[in-house]
Amino acid sequence: MSKSTPWRALWRLPLLVLALVASLGVAQFALAQADPDREAATAVPALDADAWRQIKSGETGPNYRDSRFDSNYNLINASGETWRQLRERWVSPFGVIAVVGMIVVIALFYLVVGRKKLDEPRTGRKLLRWSLVVRSLHWTVATLFILLALTGLNLAYGKAVFRPIFGDGFWAAMMSGTKLIHNYLGPLFGILLVILLLRLLAHNIPRKHDLTWFAKGGGLVGKGHPDAGFANGGEKLWYWLLATAGIAVIVSGLVLDFPNYGQARDTMQWANIIHAVGAFGLTAVALGHIYIGTLGTEGSFEGMATGYVDETWAKEHHNLWYEEVKDQAVPEEQLAAERSSAQGDEPAPRSG
Repeated sequence: MSKSTPWRALWRLPLLVLALVASLGVAQFALAQADPDREAATAVPALDADAWRQIKSGETGPNYRDSRFDSNYNLINASGETWRQLRERWVSPFGVIAVVGMIVVIALFYLVVGRKKLDEPRTGRKLLRWSLVVRSLHWTVATLFILLALTGLNLAYGKAVFRPIFGDGFWAAMMSGTKLIHNYLGPLFGILLVILLLRLLAHNIPRKHDLTWFAKGGGLVGKGHPDAGFANGGEKLWYWLLATAGIAVIVSGLVLDFPNYGQARDTMQWANIIHAVGAFGLTAVALGHIYIGTLGTEGSFEGMATGYVDETWAKEHHNLWYEEVKDQAVPEEQLAAERSSAQGDEPAPRSG
């Protein structure tokens, strides 16, 4: 190594000293800026009682507007307080009552009435009820609905439930993920729901016999099963709830999801109320729909799982539809053979 090397390194010392001095100056400036008393004294002028009275009275002007672009709102926003009162006093309690109340009703109904079983033995002959396209749409929409319901409930009540248990760090991360899932899956759910509603519209036109179905409580009142076509009165009611309240939830959700299209603050607040009330109500009714279609009624889940229902189930629950398609019944063995052939001669599963 050359003996002149240490001398060549000496020129760096003044730069190091200069950097040290500069860093100390920056640090002192940052500390001065962090002093809350100094910052308040220089950034916020003193407000006396007259100034607050002017603000509260509704006076607007350059000194009394908020920082949003093109805003004419007073610093004390009366509409925001109204929204907060509606949410805290009415919407949030409604959500708890609707969802928890439905869970309690379903549990009591199951304990008292039990599962609705078929009155007659199965014939072993199957009728095609749901095509693969409709089943795929249904399960996709149902999965998205459940995810949106869970994340929506977490957004509404997660702070009160999970924050005290897990602490701020876990709760903040969970809410961040929840908001991301809810906001991105919402528009996809809306598109697929509209497609499904259009696909099923022809089966859900109200008919006169639907009134009789409701009068007999879907078969719970009196003897025998009330007349029903492809969709009974209860299924049509659920369809039209989705077609009305569901669309309202979707539209209000899009207003909240995309706040950069000129919506006023009042519009966002009302969209939030409509979205929450509609979503809570639909979640409660959906719990009943899920119960009836799975645990509550024998044979119902098979239709949406495989596409086929037994003749006995069709006659008891949708007799008018059964009369139209009874000539299309296929033996269960034939379906099993077709499935086995489609799967490459693997043994077909036995029907339960």
